[in-house]
Amino acid sequence: MNVEKIPGWLLWPLTIPYGAATRLRTSLYRARIVRQRQLESAVISVGNLTAGGTGKTPMALWIAERLAAEGQSAAILTRGYKGKSLTNGIISDEALLLRARLGERVALGIGADRFARGHDLEKRGVRWFVLDDGFQHMQLARDVDIVLIDAINPFGGGLLPAGRSREPRSALRRADLIVITRSTHAPAVEAAIRRESRAPIFYAQPELQSVRKLHSSGSPEITEAVDVAALHERKLFAFCGIGNPVAFLGDVRRWNFQVVGQKFFRDHHRYAQKDFDALVCEARRAGADALLCTEKDAFNLAGLTTDSLDTFYCVISLCVPRADDFWRAIMAKINERELQRKSRA
Repeated sequence: MNVEKIPGWLLWPLTIPYGAATRLRTSLYRARIVRQRQLESAVISVGNLTAGGTGKTPMALWIAERLAAEGQSAAILTRGYKGKSLTNGIISDEALLLRARLGERVALGIGADRFARGHDLEKRGVRWFVLDDGFQHMQLARDVDIVLIDAINPFGGGLLPAGRSREPRSALRRADLIVITRSTHAPAVEAAIRRESRAPIFYAQPELQSVRKLHSSGSPEITEAVDVAALHERKLFAFCGIGNPVAFLGDVRRWNFQVVGQKFFRDHHRYAQKDFDALVCEARRAGADALLCTEKDAFNLAGLTTDSLDTFYCVISLCVPRADDFWRAIMAKINERELQRKSRA
């Protein structure tokens, strides 16, 4: 059964036990009845309240790249959600994206047991960790909890499964820093946050870094950037399988692309050849002469024959207006937690 097609009002009764379970789990960790596991190194958690689509991966990249630029030995710990098993572990679309962007500058620890992956990387000299999608991953202790909130749909319309929120708004009390994404000024969202948290609030916006063309084999590897101005003249059919597809559609229109049609898939959708062929037919019916998707989708198209219609993907980075203030706030919280640990020792 596809839960996404069931009206929210029918699912609302299920939010009661779901909410009770999340509150119980949080209280068990807060009371230290269930204990967190602690790495020796600094851990910066990037997470959210809602199920996908707030910009966690771009934020994890932003932090990891900043650490690498400062010469730190850093790694990103990621679950590898809906990844496929390989001989050397599990790889997912997000992990492939991270590896393609970061190369050897930042290590990756992929797997559900983030403590075990981090412990292994500490043996290799890693001293800084970015915990991707970490707000609800309470098993691993962290020095900083950064929570991202999408200004377009800040609280997901209620708890799962009726809405998209993983936790009630009161969970923001655990946040050390809050970042409102897809906006530079959202007073109504700030007011709602302030009813639950006094954490410092920052802003960040997705920024188009480049647009690249897929190879005919569907591989996003080693592709050159195309002329964005020339692409503005083409009629595009947008598609994606991400947590917040409406936000992606809004972004591409904000970047002045001509979108004549769109199709959305479930988050982390791994495309089959029949999916792509159907997309091409639908795009041509809409009058499009090319396809446009996200970088994450590009990895989920790998191995398909995509030469029947030009297919482009957006490489997106995060613009943080008060970047230095944000970085100082992160470091201040890490230093504060370090002093707390030393005082307890």
